[in-house]
Amino acid sequence: QIAFMTLTLFPIRLFFAAFMMLLAWPFAFIASMGSDEQELEKPLSWWRKIVDILLKAIMRMMWLAGGFHWINVKGRRALPAEAAILTVAPHSSYFDAIPVTMTFASIVMKAESKDIPVWGTLIKYIRPVFVSRSDQDSRRKTVEEIKRRAQSDGKWPQIMIFPEGTCTNRSCLITFKPGAFIPGVPVQPVVLRYPNKLDTITWTWQGPGALEILWLTLCQFHNSVEIEFLPVYIPSEEERKNPVLYANNVRRVMAEALGVSVTDYTFEDCQLALAEGQLRLPSDTCLLEFAKLVRSLGLKPETLEDDLDKYATSAMKMKKEKIDLKEFSAYLEFPVSHTLENMFALFDENEDGIIDIREFVIALSVVCKPSKTLETIQLAFQLYQSDNGTITEEDLAHILKTAMGVSQINVTHLFRAVDEEEKGKITYDDFYRFAELHPHFAEDYLYPDQMGAECGLETLSLSAPNGICTDFSPENAEDKNKPLRKKLN
Repeated sequence: QIAFMTLTLFPIRLFFAAFMMLLAWPFAFIASMGSDEQELEKPLSWWRKIVDILLKAIMRMMWLAGGFHWINVKGRRALPAEAAILTVAPHSSYFDAIPVTMTFASIVMKAESKDIPVWGTLIKYIRPVFVSRSDQDSRRKTVEEIKRRAQSDGKWPQIMIFPEGTCTNRSCLITFKPGAFIPGVPVQPVVLRYPNKLDTITWTWQGPGALEILWLTLCQFHNSVEIEFLPVYIPSEEERKNPVLYANNVRRVMAEALGVSVTDYTFEDCQLALAEGQLRLPSDTCLLEFAKLVRSLGLKPETLEDDLDKYATSAMKMKKEKIDLKEFSAYLEFPVSHTLENMFALFDENEDGIIDIREFVIALSVVCKPSKTLETIQLAFQLYQSDNGTITEEDLAHILKTAMGVSQINVTHLFRAVDEEEKGKITYDDFYRFAELHPHFAEDYLYPDQMGAECGLETLSLSAPNGICTDFSPENAEDKNKPLRKKLN
């Protein structure tokens, strides 16, 4: 079918879809000229309403060219005065733009998107909220703009937000980001379904690329999509004060409508588990638990690397000194809490109430830079090395055990391979030279001997279907009451 469609219908569909987008451009360009903020807050003029109808028709023809012959819509879309924000999930593909072109709701977009030829003009027409990567204060400004529009009593168009913040494979709903829920106004949940027999729609960070997804989808005779507008969710007073609670409750409603589970893991957790560094995390790693605790503690991703530098400097001064929970609290400058106690327990090797702070720093480095294995190992060498800049086999075992979040590891084979002169100690330069010559040193010297199939490494090494790795299945992530997996117990 793919061969037949590639030679026949695919080029026709691709040409027609591109033509429809080009046809929409002049209408969007003219309608966007001279628009200021005050004009945008006024009701649409008669000619803008006509442009809206024309553009929606053109966009519908574009999707028709892609094989979306009919779009099944369930429920009633709320008016802007009823729900200023539409929360859409699951987010799994760039084809999720279908409800955007049907509603012309505003979306949150990178500022760079407006400079894309043709597509940028269409984006500007729907009056998006732009996020600038170059502006360090952009996150706060974006939230304030969403809040301002959401509280305008329907003067602005509705804002459509995909609260997962990334594409998943629709097997569950990952943690919602709180941006859509900070304004504390009613939202209308919208759920998407692609009930195709063969899934060519899903586009995540692991799996088929964007062009391959487009090619395979246009080679389908028909592509199904369902859009369901759920009842407006009106937050309670408690939810208005707590955006995270609000987000979790809306997510639960949407998961029930979809018939899927939820997981407290996030996109950042998946990046950690599937990082393409020299070390791949085994399925039983405790670092996913650690990453979740880091977020719960309030350590923010945008400042995490600066925090790491600060903690590493302090740890180097402390050298091999072990600390108790109270000292750990003072070290992190966080009060003792249930979250802090759980984090401390992950590193409490013998359950004697003390931990080696160097292990915390190494684990934090892995979470900060999941794909930069050698940077973490270099930092670990600095923490463990003696005055002459060397470490022993026992030190290397501590380092790799912590970096992989496992309880036991045998590094003898690796250490001997690095220690060519059989000195019984190695430097970071020795390790770096070895890693340069053997970029897959973990698979060659660590995994075959200690991991094996029972750890799930073979499963993790394979590309999971379109993204979400096996570690993030609802069965594994849902149970919050399970005991913490301690790194060294």
